[in-house]
Amino acid sequence: MARIGKRILEIPKGVEVKIEGQEIKVKGPKASLTQGFDPQIEIKVEGGKITTLYAGSDRKVLSLQGLYNSLIKNMITGVSTGFEKDLEMVGVGYRALMQGKKLQLQAGYSHLVDFDPPAGIEFVVTANTKIKVKGFDRQVVGQVAANIRAAREVEPYKGKGIKYAGEVVRRKAGKAAKAASGGGAAK
Repeated sequence: MARIGKRILEIPKGVEVKIEGQEIKVKGPKASLTQGFDPQIEIKVEGGKITTLYAGSDRKVLSLQGLYNSLIKNMITGVSTGFEKDLEMVGVGYRALMQGKKLQLQAGYSHLVDFDPPAGIEFVVTANTKIKVKGFDRQVVGQVAANIRAAREVEPYKGKGIKYAGEVVRRKAGKAAKAASGGGAAK
């Protein structure tokens, strides 16, 4: 078995896990999530622990075992503590503000960029340039954060744009820096 697939998952207090047919349902204090799974994978819930098993020696099924193990782990974490992704805005005049539940960005365009939160997602704006995306589904939180980042990706010359907190932006030297270093053609 693969390392991730044979991982035994603990069910924390306050979280309820049920298997009905080819679906696993996880219910916790924050939300409830449902995920279908492949019939070749067997999921066992016994004694407050979850194990994923596979039948056969097919490499595809082996990889599915690890996939479903990770999905179940993310579901348990999501319904008990939740997920969040932090974004930062860098640039003069770049700012974020909340209009009710809607997020509005001033990101260097002549118009405001609006984002409506999907179900289960919450936006929090701190210090006008820091955005926090919160939710219980890890996939949705990551996708919404990626959509916000795509509204104005960081450009490599001045570093302006929207980036993940802690993301390192590789900067390029401009034309003036190249000419000053002697990279230009001699006359």
